[in-house]
Amino acid sequence: MAVGSGPAARELFAEGLLQFLRPAVRQLDRHVHSVRESQVELREHIDSLATELCRINEDQKVALDLDPYVKKLLNARRRVVLVNNILQNAQERLRRLNHSVAKETVRRRAMLEAGGYQGK
Repeated sequence: MAVGSGPAARELFAEGLLQFLRPAVRQLDRHVHSVRESQVELREHIDSLATELCRINEDQKVALDLDPYVKKLLNARRRVVLVNNILQNAQERLRRLNHSVAKETVRRRAMLEAGGYQGK
């Protein structure tokens, strides 16, 4: 049987495309979630290290100027927070996309079933 270019063929193509995209969107969402968790952990380590450096600086009898290092750590922490916010926004967009793909798949299935398409 030849594949046409009518509405049924377009619907079938769209359904296939949605089925193809859904796993990729879900996998990307999982990866973004994993990176966000790592970012939070990194931020906590930076905070801990900055606190420890400040404590060491206060306890030293010899004047060691650790302030530049603390500032660098705090700057790195700020960048980590910024990246985490960007990832959070991207993950929210991915969730919305995944939801839209799922809704569109359900809608197209209902249209195909209502049209009497049986996949033959």
